[in-house]
Amino acid sequence: MSNAANALPAGRADLRTLLALAWPVVLARSSQSVVGICDAAMSAPLGETALAAATSGAINAFAFMVLPMGTVFIVQSFAAQLYGAGDLPAARRYAWYGLLLAALTMVGAVAVTAAVGPVMGRFAYEPRVHALMTDYIVIRLWSIGAVVGTEALGNWFAGLGDTRVQMRASVVTMVANVALNWVLIYGKLGAPALGVEGAALASTLASWIGFAVVAVAFRAREREIERQAVAAGPRQALGLRAHEFLRMLRFGLPNGLNWFMEFAAFLLFINAVVAGLGTTVIAAFNVILQINSISFMPAFGLASAGAILVGQAIGGGMAGEVGRVVRRTLAVALVWQVGVGFVYFTLPGPLMRIFAPPGAVAGDWMRIGALMLAISGAWQAFDAIGITLGEALRAAGDTAWCMWARLAIAWLVFVPGAYLLVTVRGGGPPAVMWCVVFYLACLAAALGWRFRSGAWRRIHLIEEERRGA
Repeated sequence: MSNAANALPAGRADLRTLLALAWPVVLARSSQSVVGICDAAMSAPLGETALAAATSGAINAFAFMVLPMGTVFIVQSFAAQLYGAGDLPAARRYAWYGLLLAALTMVGAVAVTAAVGPVMGRFAYEPRVHALMTDYIVIRLWSIGAVVGTEALGNWFAGLGDTRVQMRASVVTMVANVALNWVLIYGKLGAPALGVEGAALASTLASWIGFAVVAVAFRAREREIERQAVAAGPRQALGLRAHEFLRMLRFGLPNGLNWFMEFAAFLLFINAVVAGLGTTVIAAFNVILQINSISFMPAFGLASAGAILVGQAIGGGMAGEVGRVVRRTLAVALVWQVGVGFVYFTLPGPLMRIFAPPGAVAGDWMRIGALMLAISGAWQAFDAIGITLGEALRAAGDTAWCMWARLAIAWLVFVPGAYLLVTVRGGGPPAVMWCVVFYLACLAAALGWRFRSGAWRRIHLIEEERRGA
């Protein structure tokens, strides 16, 4: 069956369509989170130092990826609106613009590898944690081209209503990562036991394998579009246009900066505030972030599916459908996230025990980690609201306002408030978690106000393509 056959009709907003789009997105969006959580779980037997290095390394490596990933995410918005408008040749060009940005990102990542150690040395990590974490980050930077390229092509397919391509690539990535972790961390099948470095190498190789899967699917879909274009008229060249690439950056960079600066605020929070509480607290907090990154994925998948339908509705001239799509998406996302919060509140101990380093089951690890995970249950509903409305606004092209709102809340409220409560006032691990709850509540309120204002209706994402520019 062709990829086109898997695509869903533009404009449909019923629950069945939403879920059909969402479940592959859940698996697809989980790949990098699962890579990180597998590295954490499979590094835990090596001890608390290795666990802290692997989890901190995964989070800090993601910081290098988040800006270009967030930027190419806008490919989905362009593809969805152009698909809704019936212009597949124009949509095809945006996949190539995403790949171009992935290539440029790869060059830049390799160029900065020598600076990783000195930069991370500015934070309060113990020397052995710093050394292992630096090695992990440097190795993972060699996967950034694959991660961003997979993101670009996966979002392009999703904009056309086919979310299964990135799902297949992500499943391959996850399976390859687990297998390679087993070989490279512990030294199986004749390979050397590389420990934390093995986890990073396994993740890098798995990311490139996943990219190969989505790249092959993209080439097949390209040939199908080319055949359709030939049938409709004279053969046309790909026709990449500099002004379209710049237009993608115009709308994509605010989304990427949005992700990057928000994530940077969290990195500063982790590296400068949480790390000062000791290795046990930083390891526990990073594990909690990894657990949340997995449980959060169904809500993100639903929000992304809703955004696809929002983009297709706008591109097809059915902006009146947007409110109904968003309400339905939000309702389902809230059901999931509230359920997750209940589990975290009632069963924090068994969940943290999965990641407990040797000898830590009855010690500070379990006491501190279980308390922090239970508190994280309080932010789940706010997370569902924020991601659903944020994705809907992104699909409409309303990326600049969202960027400034997130920056203001993250850097003017969250960071200084966290420093005051945790470092100055000595609030300890509970204060760490309640600061995150407050941040997500503020963000949900801001995005809710923006969506209800209707300002997104005045943004014309594909106006130039419709004029044949």
